[in-house]
Amino acid sequence: MESRLVTPGPYRATKLWNEVTKYFRAGMPLRMHRQRFRKHGNCFSAMEAVDWLHELLRNNSNFGPEVTRQQTVQLLRKFLKNHVIEDIKGRWGSENLDDNNNLFRFPSTSPVKTLPRRSLLKENTENISKEKESVFKVPYFSRRTPKKHILLDIPENTEDTKNKIMEEEDKEGFHGRKISQEDIEEIWQNIILIHLQTILGVPSLEEVLHSAQVVPQYVIYNMTNTSKHGVVVLQNKSEDLPHWVLSAMKCLAYWPRSNDMSQPTYVGFERDVFRTVADYFLSLPEPLLTFEYYELFVNILDLLQPHLERVAIEALRVCCLLLPPPNRRKLQLLMRMISRISQNVDMPRLHDTIGTRSLMIQTFSQCVLCCAEEVDLDDLLATRLVSFLMDHQQDIFQVPTYLQVAVQDHIDSLKTAQFQYPGEEISAILPTYSYCKRITPEEFDEQKVSTSQAAVAELLENIIRDKNLSLKDKKKKLKQFQKEYPLIYKNRFPTTESEAILFEDKPTIKQPMLSLKKPKFRSLRY
Repeated sequence: MESRLVTPGPYRATKLWNEVTKYFRAGMPLRMHRQRFRKHGNCFSAMEAVDWLHELLRNNSNFGPEVTRQQTVQLLRKFLKNHVIEDIKGRWGSENLDDNNNLFRFPSTSPVKTLPRRSLLKENTENISKEKESVFKVPYFSRRTPKKHILLDIPENTEDTKNKIMEEEDKEGFHGRKISQEDIEEIWQNIILIHLQTILGVPSLEEVLHSAQVVPQYVIYNMTNTSKHGVVVLQNKSEDLPHWVLSAMKCLAYWPRSNDMSQPTYVGFERDVFRTVADYFLSLPEPLLTFEYYELFVNILDLLQPHLERVAIEALRVCCLLLPPPNRRKLQLLMRMISRISQNVDMPRLHDTIGTRSLMIQTFSQCVLCCAEEVDLDDLLATRLVSFLMDHQQDIFQVPTYLQVAVQDHIDSLKTAQFQYPGEEISAILPTYSYCKRITPEEFDEQKVSTSQAAVAELLENIIRDKNLSLKDKKKKLKQFQKEYPLIYKNRFPTTESEAILFEDKPTIKQPMLSLKKPKFRSLRY
């Protein structure tokens, strides 16, 4: 059955639940079964339900191929608990369902969960598209190099840095109202909110992310206090991972090279180390993405499509900046560890029946994403998100420097405006940013083709105009270009005469070959 993307917005987990239950009731095959010498019509076995639902979830764009059979069994147990299904005797309300031949059927009542009334009214008035029929371009910010005195480029001491900036401004003769740290933080907050709204493609971030949840101090700290490897460095060591957890994670991430051979090892040593790390993360009081950002990260799930991979990475890159610094550090180190373990061919099996990659995802999904209140699809949603985080952790945890540049541009524009309108309030002269509008997939494909063709044509012109290339090298490069891009080459050189004009082969005078006459030898005969 064709899957349908659930659009971003509040209560997305409930919408996904309704989608899955609707597809399951509509598509699950029902037939006659015999059990204990009795025939039961319009029913299915638990094993048949697991087979069908597992295939549905794996092919559904909202969940993906990472869904395991065991997770499908757990979802069917929740179906039984919530009366989506019942056993052949009409019993439900428990989670007593296994991957076996026990028989179940659908009740006559509808399993659809009602959304809060306010959410339904907002959906109707905002007319949000049911399908993601458009590709959202990331907002463009200026990419010029920031000045050396930018506050965000000097992480050690915010107050000292701010004082230095103010002193430099006085030396430059700036006599307008000085921009305070509060003004800078407000600019950060506004840019983050507008950027996320554009990426997610929603009319409003209301009920997904409140402005109060964007803490500028967290964002600035996460962007500036990093090690040479890009990992957040905490000034308060009591908030960091315990030393023994860090040692265990390093041991697993670099196995077997990092294993301290001075410590006695034994068969199954790596399993015990892994269990130690897992126990620590699973015992945390709240998930690493925190309860308050649950709706935000759940709404990013529909961006995890092959054609939207770049947009999804960008959305997660910005959202992970919102986390408290200790959470971001733990999440980044955890993702680096499980990514390396999954790719390590020398790592022994950490489980008898589950593959290493699946084990990593299943073990740590609940400690990464979870709702404060029990949500029926938590396991599946967290699995999909952790899988993407693990595969793209290097890109996601890169510091987006363009945000720094955007903030500094905003501040510079603010200073310029203060010269023009002295005495005006900061909020009255804030410059506005224009963002790219939504475009259709067809327009995106057309722009992609035209842009790439223009870039290739420019490359051809650069080869033609390059005076440092010898004639031989230029011919070689042009011949290679013609082989790779024959149409573009033909547009530039429609005839052989136009190509010949470029080279204008100069006649070369060949050196005459020396004609050596063969010497005559006298006969030795007399």
